[in-house]
Amino acid sequence: MNIFIGSLPFRVKEEELKGFFEEYGEVASCRIITDKFSGRSKGYGFIEMPNDDQALKAIEELNGSEVDGRTIVVNKAEERKEGERRTGGGGNFRGGNNRGSGGNSRGGGYNRGGGDRRRDD
Repeated sequence: MNIFIGSLPFRVKEEELKGFFEEYGEVASCRIITDKFSGRSKGYGFIEMPNDDQALKAIEELNGSEVDGRTIVVNKAEERKEGERRTGGGGNFRGGNNRGSGGNSRGGGYNRGGGDRRRDD
């Protein structure tokens, strides 16, 4: 069973998180999600436990428990549907702070001229 853990303190490491769940049974994998640019924890992660009974016991007992002064959220992870994106915001269609502005439909955040537009005055 795949388990979601949220509201994690940013300083918690994967080995420490894994240790919390190993008290309830075998842990196949442990992953804390990090920001791809800074490498800093995003405050949530996932645990995979092969035995569903042990996983349910861990969820029941760890949900709402306190880790380093924070109350964590522990529940069964929902499977992501094909192509579903859970993060907010959009792709290139919004522009954002794209200095190059190449290819998106509204120009760019800083370069509002759209990059390769020409004036026909």
